[in-house]
Amino acid sequence: MSKKRTSIGRFIIFLFFLTLLIIVLYQTFRLIKKEPIISPIPPNEKVAVNIFSFLSKKKDPDELKKLIKQKIGLDWKNYSILVVDTKSDFRVAINDTEMFTAASVNKIPILAALYIGIQNTDIDPDTVITVQEEDIQDYGTGSIRYDGAGSTYTIKTLARLMMQQSDNTAAYILANHIIRLDTIQSLLNEWGMTQTDMINNKTANNDVYKIIKKIYQGNIANPAYTQEMLAFFKDTEFEDRIPGLLPKTVQVYHKIGSEIGYMHDVGVVVAPSITYYIGIFTSDITNEKEATKLMAEVSKLVYDYIK
Repeated sequence: MSKKRTSIGRFIIFLFFLTLLIIVLYQTFRLIKKEPIISPIPPNEKVAVNIFSFLSKKKDPDELKKLIKQKIGLDWKNYSILVVDTKSDFRVAINDTEMFTAASVNKIPILAALYIGIQNTDIDPDTVITVQEEDIQDYGTGSIRYDGAGSTYTIKTLARLMMQQSDNTAAYILANHIIRLDTIQSLLNEWGMTQTDMINNKTANNDVYKIIKKIYQGNIANPAYTQEMLAFFKDTEFEDRIPGLLPKTVQVYHKIGSEIGYMHDVGVVVAPSITYYIGIFTSDITNEKEATKLMAEVSKLVYDYIK
């Protein structure tokens, strides 16, 4: 009888502790379940989540302008920079309507006027021209002056040398004998290039943008002639400015201009994700090597920002 009571007592104690354990576990579970989760987001604020947002980069013209000015600093006293995305309203303009001595940048209007004449069949690009003594421009860039009077070139070859070598004799022959300066100026006036003066060799960045845009978008000539013109803007003898630091996979159609104290480069940059115009005009340049380096750096800065 005594042993039986002892067993019952132990069983009752076991049940008591088991019940107590169950109660403790139950209360603990309830506390954990009811513990509030504190969110850092205000309860009434809706959060829009774009899973691709980390891939995109906002392009702010004002920010790029600031970066360009910081890069140039005090190195250039007088300059103009214009950047225009051809497929959006993104535009960075610094002194874009200020007039500069154009130097060889004004060979672009000569090319445009020439191909309008070719398009209209008024000019045959295969016509052979014999260089006269009085045609030779014995200064600056180009190879024709070394070939001398009596050398012959087709009009198309003169156009190519004018752009890729920036040949001054080729430009003189085309502008004065094949097209005429007054015809070129009339076209520029029609196109709203009111700050470009062919006689006095003046232009502004915004004017150059207008004509390069017309050429690139095929508004000067048919597709075949447009491609022919654009080919003259590529692989020039002066690839150290706008194209200088850009990836080799990027296409750059451009034209430089150089004169004592003046250094320019203007053109279209075609990258896989973007196409944009960039024009850089400078004056009061005393160190051409450093100016060339800075132009390439500004071009790379622009490319890296908006690509």
